[in-house]
Amino acid sequence: MEHWNILLVSHVIAALFVLAIGPFQILRRRRDRIHRTMGYLWVAAMYYVCISSFWIVTAGHFTWLHGLSAFTIVTVTLGLVSAIRGNIRSHLGNMIGSYIGIAVAFAFAVAVPGRAIPQLLAGDPATAAYVAGLVALSVVVVFVSLKRGGRTGASGGSKERTLSHFLRV
Repeated sequence: MEHWNILLVSHVIAALFVLAIGPFQILRRRRDRIHRTMGYLWVAAMYYVCISSFWIVTAGHFTWLHGLSAFTIVTVTLGLVSAIRGNIRSHLGNMIGSYIGIAVAFAFAVAVPGRAIPQLLAGDPATAAYVAGLVALSVVVVFVSLKRGGRTGASGGSKERTLSHFLRV
């Protein structure tokens, strides 16, 4: 059994964070400041999940999941560059593909009996539920904080609304 250490715990928490933010990003209709800010958080967490995976090995060997991590680093980077350049179609394809990749990796990590997560779920389901709840709560708090931040008249917020108002008219 893999020992739960700070690397593995932080990797799992970041992966859960990525899994929780993904639907917010994909399903939300507006592509605004909230989307960009949550997107940057998502990208940072994705990079952390992928890079940290290279220090999490089974019996001293890499698996196909490490290949998926390397591929995901490339697709997330391409998606980020595409967004910056305004190529939304490429951005969308790369980011949704990256999300699907991490969902597949998560399913594998949860479904294979000898891995750490199934052992945690079997041995201490309350801790697993607690961590998952905290991650979900943190995503909601980030989203609500960003949403409320746009309404408080913070610097630049009213200019954005005024500009968008003129663009709609």
